[in-house]
Amino acid sequence: MFNDENNTYHYSYTPNNQPGQSYDNGYYNNNGYRQTQPPYREVQPTKKKRTGLKIAALALCCALLGGAVGGGAAWALMRNGSKVTTQVNVSARPSAEVVLHSVDGNRLMTDAEVYAANANSVVSINTTISGGTNIFGQVTESASAGSGFILTKEGFIVTNFHVVEDASTIKVTLYNGDTYDAVYIGGDEDYDIAVIKIDATDLQNVTLGNSENLNVGDRVLAIGNPLGELTFSMSGGMVSSVNRTINVSGTPFNMIQTDASINPGNSGGPLFNQYGEVVGIVSAKYSSYANAAVEGLGFAIPINDVSAMIEDIMTNGFVTNKPYLGITAGTMTDQMAAQYRYNITKGVFVYSVEEGFAAANAGLKLGDVITMIDDHEITSMEDLTTVKKYYSAGDTATFTIYRDGQSTTVEVTWSAVPQQEQSNLTQEQQPAQNPQYGQGGQNPYYYYSNPFDMFDYFFGNGMFG
Repeated sequence: MFNDENNTYHYSYTPNNQPGQSYDNGYYNNNGYRQTQPPYREVQPTKKKRTGLKIAALALCCALLGGAVGGGAAWALMRNGSKVTTQVNVSARPSAEVVLHSVDGNRLMTDAEVYAANANSVVSINTTISGGTNIFGQVTESASAGSGFILTKEGFIVTNFHVVEDASTIKVTLYNGDTYDAVYIGGDEDYDIAVIKIDATDLQNVTLGNSENLNVGDRVLAIGNPLGELTFSMSGGMVSSVNRTINVSGTPFNMIQTDASINPGNSGGPLFNQYGEVVGIVSAKYSSYANAAVEGLGFAIPINDVSAMIEDIMTNGFVTNKPYLGITAGTMTDQMAAQYRYNITKGVFVYSVEEGFAAANAGLKLGDVITMIDDHEITSMEDLTTVKKYYSAGDTATFTIYRDGQSTTVEVTWSAVPQQEQSNLTQEQQPAQNPQYGQGGQNPYYYYSNPFDMFDYFFGNGMFG
């Protein structure tokens, strides 16, 4: 602590900020009286003859000027009314020319070359969302922004599901500034992917790479629309982890983790490898965890996980081979075990089954508890949602279930999600009375949100994009 009282400085080191040692900076005259100003004595400047020094300096400047070839520039300065010539080193190196290479999967590219090869394939996406009516009966709208990339020359564009979800209008802006109205083709919330289309031809499209070839430490680059206004910005980093499982509001995602800078508005943009190929779709990031701010934790969806689904959406408008059980279910709890007098406390409790779908066809019924699917342990609805992603419609799996006090197995052939159920994409139906659901909970993830980006429906507590 520093105090200034009557020109006395006190440095306090005690916990309660009481003064410690004091130092008096007063001055005393010859009669012993204290005064606040030191004795003053005027000092006259001494003039020295510097003619020889000036001549030597001028000779040195001339020598430097005469000897400089391409490494500097002579500046004439006026100082104290006299002209002085000096030298400032200026680089003569010409600016580097970025060669535009096509992406062929064989050429390692510099960051600048990756940007030059792909900037025209990245798009800015702006949407409006109707929010009902206000107290005056007026229709309200909110705006949001995200990113995407051109998949085909005919105008099919890939982005995140949460970027275009519930959008009443979608506008796409290309790198050259052209803006188009886009139509929604389809999407899947489980994988956070969507396809939109603009009416254009001969567009420059991206080249898809192989996300399975990524290694921790590989360099990756993201191009997108951060903050909804800093369009076509590129950031770079490394692959921090591959096959990183994160949980977003009960929905598990397999992700590429990267420390590349990702911000609101980057959602749906491409993640490139050093060959200029798209290896991921930027989707989310940590902004905080357990009330602590974090940096460098961004996530992208591996392109290999969703490429077949994207093609399915382009063809059919939805994922046709997505597995479906046809149950209403919830996570088994200790309270439920006590209520129903079950000997198990973990698994997925079946509340009801839908006729004509996989569970009913296999004989599952109310009260069954799913504990295993093949060799995957099922302890919660999150586990069931994760395991479902390993299967396609038509696949057969062995379910281990708890029924009537004992375990038994049944063979289940997965059904396909019916088209009318595509809006319920996150998981099998969950009952409102299940105490484990509808309560929120402290999940550190949510999708990108800011005044331009209205996607904070995953608890708004740290994950955004």
